Amino acid sequence: MAAPRRGTRTSQHYVGDVRKQLRHGYGIYVYDNSFFRYEGEWKSGKKHGHGKLLFRDGSYYEGEFVRGEITGNGLRYWAARGNMYSGEFQDGELHGHGVMKYKDGGRYEGEFVLGIREGHGLLVDKDGQTYSGAFHNNKKHGDGQITFQNGDHYEGNWVLNQRQGHGVLHCVDGTLYEGQWRSDVFSGQGTMIHCSRVIYDGPWINGRPADVATKITILGEETLEVVLGSLATFHVQLRKENGDITENENGRVLRISAGIKYTPSAKAQATSFLELIEDFEEKPIQTPFGYECINYPLSYITGEKQPHDSSDPSLLSQTEGESSNAQRPLSSDHEILHENGGDASNRQDEYPKISINDEDDSVPPPNKRAEMGQASFEGVVFAPPPARFLHLLESNDKPRKKTSGKLTGEKTEKMTVSQEKIEDSRSENLNKERKGKRESLMVDGENTARTGEYVVMVEDITSPPFLGQTLPTAFKLVRIVSEKSKGKVNRKSETLLVPTVN
Repeated sequence: MAAPRRGTRTSQHYVGDVRKQLRHGYGIYVYDNSFFRYEGEWKSGKKHGHGKLLFRDGSYYEGEFVRGEITGNGLRYWAARGNMYSGEFQDGELHGHGVMKYKDGGRYEGEFVLGIREGHGLLVDKDGQTYSGAFHNNKKHGDGQITFQNGDHYEGNWVLNQRQGHGVLHCVDGTLYEGQWRSDVFSGQGTMIHCSRVIYDGPWINGRPADVATKITILGEETLEVVLGSLATFHVQLRKENGDITENENGRVLRISAGIKYTPSAKAQATSFLELIEDFEEKPIQTPFGYECINYPLSYITGEKQPHDSSDPSLLSQTEGESSNAQRPLSSDHEILHENGGDASNRQDEYPKISINDEDDSVPPPNKRAEMGQASFEGVVFAPPPARFLHLLESNDKPRKKTSGKLTGEKTEKMTVSQEKIEDSRSENLNKERKGKRESLMVDGENTARTGEYVVMVEDITSPPFLGQTLPTAFKLVRIVSEKSKGKVNRKSETLLVPTVN
């Protein structure tokens, strides 16, 4: 060690400047327990000014001292935890504005009171979530906003690290929620605009809407009757578990389709697997009526002046969305919304034709968005049967009378010749149908659906599903009857109208 200068003291614990027998100026002091070591400025025997206090475990503080205490601006490093703080101190505590860098990669910049986060600050945690707002007792408390790791952004009230009170959540998928929170979840009155364009405005309980729809109901009798060749209107309601209409919800996308009982013929059973796939590309659908059905083509009345709502691709029917041959316009937004008691028959003279393409490309009715839990599919008509459905329609019609007694040879020969002619005729007609498209079909023409029993289905095809759940499909039996069996009815004005149930 260098020889002591005048005005300095050398002892077992201190080497440095003195004044009036007190440490004063610059000096180095090692404490009795040898755990602490200070080197820096002194005044009147106390650490005062700029200095550095070192700990045996590698921790240290470097900065300002006032009358022996760590007070002012400085840098503190904790070797055991790996954290580092730069900012204001008071009596050895983090106090005032400062920046804390955590070993795990987190970072806090803001106000401290006696060592804890208190006041306004910015916290970036180890996962990259960023919170900016008020703190109390080291926790988010008061007004603040946070951007989560997945990109979701919340702005609103906090209570002890949980979202509580009023707040707004912006999700990266476009979903928006504004309303009340409790214990970090939606709770109370709130409005959600889902990324699927479904809007729910009502009460929430534990993060879930209290009045959300749970089922789809097609209104009307257990079996609805439609006169052959006439237009039909199907009214649909979305209902809660208790049966009430879900008036707090708007925007679910619904699709209507039809089916016919699936009864494989002897010929179908004998055909190869590949031929079966060609004839029926879709799997049979299980119905609640004790049998399976396959899709039967529906069509609808269109008008040339109807605008095409291209801004909402979810309303495109499946055929229109996938086939370039389908050029029929869709319903506009105001036609999507259901009007109670709306009579589709009033528009039949305005739109006299049914939109029909070839047997594999008929245009189904457009999808509808429900408003206040209701929707209507108007101008619906059952299309002429494709040739591949003929054997199903035979079993769908009323059973024919059975022939009793034995057949004579002459009768057998006549029936064989007649059957061959019928088969040749059917084969010729089928080939013609498959070569070209059908011409537009007049409502009161003869090429209409056959009489018999059909199944109408309404599906929830909202995409993505609202809150991850899709409503179960609704089914309704529909019987197409001839005009004679229905009574004298003006076919052009015949429309299936089901009154809205309140």
